[in-house]
Amino acid sequence: MVDDLQDGTTGGVAAAPAPRHRSPLLARRGAVAAAGADAGVAWHYGDPTAEQRALTRGGAVVDQSHVGVVTVTGPDRLTWLHSLTSQDVAALPPRTSTELLVLDPHGHVEHAAGVVDDGTTTWLLTETAPALAAWLDRMRFMLRVEVADVTDAWAALAEPVDAEGADGEPVTWRDPWPRTAPGGTRYGPDDDAHPGVDRRWRLVLVPRDRLVEEVRAREATGWPLAGTWASEALRIEAWRPRTSHEVDDRTIPHELDWLRTSVHLAKGCYRGQETVARVHNLGKPPRRLVLLHLDGSGHLVPEVGAAVRLPSAAAPTAGGAEAAEQGRQVGHVTSVARHHELGPVALAVVKRSVPEDAVLLVDSDGGAISAGQEVVVRGEGVSADRPAARGPLTRGLGQHPMLGS
Repeated sequence: MVDDLQDGTTGGVAAAPAPRHRSPLLARRGAVAAAGADAGVAWHYGDPTAEQRALTRGGAVVDQSHVGVVTVTGPDRLTWLHSLTSQDVAALPPRTSTELLVLDPHGHVEHAAGVVDDGTTTWLLTETAPALAAWLDRMRFMLRVEVADVTDAWAALAEPVDAEGADGEPVTWRDPWPRTAPGGTRYGPDDDAHPGVDRRWRLVLVPRDRLVEEVRAREATGWPLAGTWASEALRIEAWRPRTSHEVDDRTIPHELDWLRTSVHLAKGCYRGQETVARVHNLGKPPRRLVLLHLDGSGHLVPEVGAAVRLPSAAAPTAGGAEAAEQGRQVGHVTSVARHHELGPVALAVVKRSVPEDAVLLVDSDGGAISAGQEVVVRGEGVSADRPAARGPLTRGLGQHPMLGS
């Protein structure tokens, strides 16, 4: 049954491409290969529950060598990236991590990348390295920048450590999630009340040909090797969006509460900025991210892409294929995992109008699964700092100045 948790799709739509690299750590005894967007590294090494617990305690290492790495060099690199993307990186200090989005002209997410600059090179860690590098290369024009996809030379290792890389240490990207960055805003709870605030996560870049040696060095300190089952379960618990899972061709960052860490609202123009500003000012993004606590009594697990339904008045609230057929589809599952404490959990994107207290149904091969919601993006669709309305927004409200009282 545990194999049902893996999927070979991205967003439940199309099969993921063959992995660019197959990690040598898959040769470890007990290693089970991951599928889908994580193909090329291990899903687990024989005991995913113990691996999750080790990550939670802050003492484990995760092979993330399937993550892409793009570099930008040249004296114009930071101001150039600033002009193209959603984040303020014009004066990004060395060894300071942030993240950015590349949006299409309508404000939909095309690429996301973790960003860190070492003083001479800007490093972008992304799940879309070939496409991102190609797009950036087309946007160079006459500026003094060079773009390279260096994934073949560099591999990432993940550590449950809340610290930037120091001078003399390898290039390190510290995940800023969920702390609201300067210029950002939130559609969910305060930073200190966010379930992701205790998740420590950073990616350390090592030469790809030294991947095994770097892992062995960490194991020598007592850190076990963990797989993506463990890291994904903790990511879902932290409501952390991921490009290959939560993003589709309609996604705007507001729907995923991604303005916390990846968007600067006062940085000036960039592609897609008009949509970002309009939705922030007027509110109500069309969809919202939710965490689903799945009923585990039937030992059923949905696939990524499974329909999420709002039961009709005549439909039962749990169990049975008939319930799923009677319910109206209001969204789909984007990520799913079995958490060592919470049990089966999932992230899903649903319509903003779905009542926050509704018990939902999730399709699976064995029948519908009952799911309770944990609100990530509030149904009212208003950010914490949306500008106050200047006057009535609906025709007919208020006094006409020529008519008096």
